[in-house]
Parts: sequence; C-alpha cells; structure tokens
Amino acid sequence: MFEGTLHNLGSLKQQYGLAKSANEVILVIEAYKALRDRAPYPPNHVVGHLIGSFAFIVFDKSTTTLFVASSACGKSLASFPQGCFYSTAVGEIRSYENPKNKITAVPAEEEEIWGATFKVEGPAVVAATE
Repeated sequence: MFEGTLHNLGSLKQQYGLAKSANEVILVIEAYKALRDRAPYPPNHVVGHLIGSFAFIVFDKSTTTLFVASSACGKSLASFPQGCFYSTAVGEIRSYENPKNKITAVPAEEEEIWGATFKVEGPAVVAATE
C-alpha cells in the first residue's frame, strides 16, 4: 500500500532500472526487494532516498517481514511517526535520517487531541563559544 507522491520518482526509476511507466507503488516494491536481497542493506538507506510526502506498508509473505515508512519528521498526531520506518527485521521504529537514535513518544499536551510528538533522541548539541 502506498499513499502520497515522490518528487524524485524519475531519478529513482533510473536508479532501480524501472520502466518509465512505473509508479510509486512499483518503485517502493523494487526498493524493498533491493533491501531484502542485498542484506545487510540498511532500511534507512532505501527510505532516505525517497523525497516527497508519502506513507507505505510492504508485507513480504515469503519472509513474513513488515516494512512501514512515512515522510516528514516532526510533530505528528498520527499513530505512526512521520519520517520514520518500521521493519520487523529491525524490530522497532527508527528515523531514516538518524537510524541509530532511539525514537521517543511524548504525549500531546493538547487536552482535546489524542496523540503524541515523536522525538529522535541523540547526543546533546554543544554550542560553540568564542
């Protein structure tokens, strides 16, 4: 399942050797196959090359693997954090921009809205002083 658009679909078709008529769904399936068949090919590498607003779910029946991703990191009131991916091979939600950093869900402060803000943890940034 794929929802959205990819702004760099043309260059990705060339990268994966796909026909000009291939759409986003075909591209995501082929990208997943490249990930699966070239292990240990990191999932963030595949998702990190997709530019646009999108969400997708791929279920690989042969390996019983689930691969899910959504674009645009930041505040999300959705049940799946944007800018992240989930793969049963990895076993947890990860940011495709910072795949080694832990994702933390912080409950939304708005009382009328149920949801969370997802934050990618990382090392503290130290300000340079002159």
